[in-house]
Amino acid sequence: MSITESTAGVAGTAVAKGADDGERDTYTPSRDSLAALLATERPPRPSALSASLAFGWRAMLKIKHVPEQLFDVTVFPIMMTLMFTYLFGGALAGSTSEYLQYLLPGIMVMSVVMTTMYTGVAVKTDIDKGVFDRFRTLPVWRPAAMVGYLLGDVFRYATASVVILLVGLALGYRPDGGVVGTAAAIVLLVGFSFAFSWVWTMFGLLLRSEKSVMGVSMMVLMPLTFLSNILVEPETMPGWLEACVDVSPVTRLVAAVRGLMDGQADAGETGWVLVAGAALIAVFGTVTMRLYNRK
Repeated sequence: MSITESTAGVAGTAVAKGADDGERDTYTPSRDSLAALLATERPPRPSALSASLAFGWRAMLKIKHVPEQLFDVTVFPIMMTLMFTYLFGGALAGSTSEYLQYLLPGIMVMSVVMTTMYTGVAVKTDIDKGVFDRFRTLPVWRPAAMVGYLLGDVFRYATASVVILLVGLALGYRPDGGVVGTAAAIVLLVGFSFAFSWVWTMFGLLLRSEKSVMGVSMMVLMPLTFLSNILVEPETMPGWLEACVDVSPVTRLVAAVRGLMDGQADAGETGWVLVAGAALIAVFGTVTMRLYNRK
């Protein structure tokens, strides 16, 4: 007996049973309609790229429905730029305009890097809501959900960078690297931040609550960002502190971004950032997916 005949027989039995019980059946599928349903091919499995883009669009829709999520990449960067420029500009450089030329690339890096921690918080929120349990049942590329989170955050990182640049231009900042150098600096910063975000997705899967994810993230990010060359030159620091600052990944990132924006690109620093970003994805991306598959 064929599958079609068997299915039709089951349907016929169910109809007959309903009739014996005095129930009225409104529809009896024909053998031809059942055969047509069984002969229909399943839609093809989405590619890794299309699945990742779909999850990325989901992240964008969350921003659309809750636009307050953009406060940390709009209001916060503006506050940081204005505060540090006018608090320290006169004391450290003699004038706010001169200090702004040095400060703005560093503030851009600080604001974007500190924003990366919200990726881990968003992952933990969806885990607690049971969203990931539904994601794992979908016939898609397994890392697509994680990659989608990060693709959505790329928009946030780019927004923060552009906002800071516009504020800087309004205050008098003039990048000697021109449009090309500035665009390259933003691309480098956003690319490294994408890689760095894998650290926080790992913490989102590993820790037990959103508060713990945020607490650990701040505990790591605060010394990384402030113990760097963002606000002052490392040469002005004590020798032991300068040695620590010089090996900080944020210091290397700021040096690369500042060089591109100032028209004095350092191939060594830029290459280091690219290699470090690839290493972050390889290490923390692998650990994240192992934790994700075991949840």
